[in-house]
Amino acid sequence: MPTEMIETDRIVDDQARRVGEHIRALRRAARMTLVQLAAGTGLSHPFLSQVERGHSRASMVSLEKIAAALGTSQVELLAAGAPAGREPDDRRPEVVRADEGARGPFSSGEARLLVPAGPHAFEPLEWKGDNTDLGEYFEHREDEFLTVLAGDVVLDLRGQDLLRLGPGDSAYYRGGTGHRWCSADGSAFHLVVVKETPRAGAAS
Repeated sequence: MPTEMIETDRIVDDQARRVGEHIRALRRAARMTLVQLAAGTGLSHPFLSQVERGHSRASMVSLEKIAAALGTSQVELLAAGAPAGREPDDRRPEVVRADEGARGPFSSGEARLLVPAGPHAFEPLEWKGDNTDLGEYFEHREDEFLTVLAGDVVLDLRGQDLLRLGPGDSAYYRGGTGHRWCSADGSAFHLVVVKETPRAGAAS
């Protein structure tokens, strides 16, 4: 069973606390126990308890697994960590400045949500990292697109030959395709990743 580092008796930060509270609210609304959530995600019960209390921060891969088990999206959980903003207004464009957007650190970098919290047709993320380990696969029902802004990236689509992508290169892959990426040469890379928003009621 995959494990995560556990913080024992302190809240990591306000973002981790808000994300944890949101996960707990979704789990309870689904009438699901922590043990059931653990079984549905492959994550440990103690780790999920720490996440819900804000004592540990889930990686982006773990957020994907938790979101799938709760019938929501990784991005929706990430957005829950942002301070409350203005109510959406369908008549106005939604602008996210360079220093704004909900952020979620992961093993060797950071993801940033490029739209405000709330319902959207698709979910764009900025992704920066320098990891040379591919790590675990992401997998979800929705199609996804990525483009490389800087650096050289190895893209691993499960069951296919590895792809090396450089600045200006893009890839589109269908829902259900396991995918992961890393730096091709150990230097930093910068991506924009856009995923369809899960349809309400669709099983992940």
